[in-house]
Amino acid sequence: MLSMDLQYFSGEKTEKATPKKRQDTRKKGQVPKSTDINTALILLIVFIFLFVYAAVPAKFMQDLFYETYINYASLSFTVEDTMGMFQGIVIQMGIVIIPILLVAALTGVIASMVQVGVLFAPEVIKPKLSKINPLKGFKRIFSARALVELVKALLKIVLVGTLAFGILWMFRDDLLMLGLYDVLDGYYVVSLLTGMIGVASAILLLILAIPDLVYQRFDHEKQIRMSKHDVKDEFKKMEGDPLIKAKRRQKAQDLAMQRMMQEVPKADVVITNPTHYAVALKYDDSSMTAPKVIGKGVDYMALRIRKIATDHDIAIVENRPLARALYDGTDVDDEVPEDLFRAVAEVLAYVYRLENETKQRGN
Repeated sequence: MLSMDLQYFSGEKTEKATPKKRQDTRKKGQVPKSTDINTALILLIVFIFLFVYAAVPAKFMQDLFYETYINYASLSFTVEDTMGMFQGIVIQMGIVIIPILLVAALTGVIASMVQVGVLFAPEVIKPKLSKINPLKGFKRIFSARALVELVKALLKIVLVGTLAFGILWMFRDDLLMLGLYDVLDGYYVVSLLTGMIGVASAILLLILAIPDLVYQRFDHEKQIRMSKHDVKDEFKKMEGDPLIKAKRRQKAQDLAMQRMMQEVPKADVVITNPTHYAVALKYDDSSMTAPKVIGKGVDYMALRIRKIATDHDIAIVENRPLARALYDGTDVDDEVPEDLFRAVAEVLAYVYRLENETKQRGN
């Protein structure tokens, strides 16, 4: 008991984050996300796309060399001609590069959505003076997290470099013969090797990113932990919010009203006032010691109860004093009070007699 009290007053964060705390941190953009996953997926999809797309850059390079050595060589290099030449090259390069950039951007968006879902957190991009504080920046550079990131980066460089060297070594004969190929054949050999290195490196980085994602989620859970005092304060604030209380009461009333309306078709009789009040009664001598109120309402709700009774052929009996007494003196699921037994019994006897007469006439 003493240790629990010490934890409470010391503010030690031992409790898991509440749903509200998770929602608040998510609104601030604080979500468990691995940038390594995004980077690896972007590299993988882009290099796979380049395998399919390789012919387009090849055609562009071929046309560029042709234009350079055949058409541009005959130009008089004035300012206008030079600007026109560069504009044409830039436009053509844009047409070639834009699809690659779009694939990379779309992959990055999808990778982020897979990790954190749809999230718009404008607070993340708000300017904060603390972000340009040199002291805090210095602390970040020499923090334990920065050291871990440095080790991770060095490990990636070594592993990816080793992988790339291994692939180049496997195709060393083709590389040595590269000078004997024509331009297009040489381009396709280099493109194939580049694509293979890119895809293999991306898969390796993706495998290495899985532990990072696990760590990011573990670290996020640790960062958003709460103390017992925080949990208690949050609960008090939520309970004390009039809007939340009102919403809860309204929701509870709606659910209770829905359940009540589902029970009304099971009633034996509905006693009315005749328009302002309606009380639905049910009696089963095998399971009940007294008739039970299974629904009641006033004004519009009374109208709905009468409508349901009419639709289900339930007897409606007008008895103003009894309807008002039942409405004021009972709640839904209550048994009829003893002082109203006689009046209710007379009504039920009347209803049962009508039902018997109807059955006899039907026979």
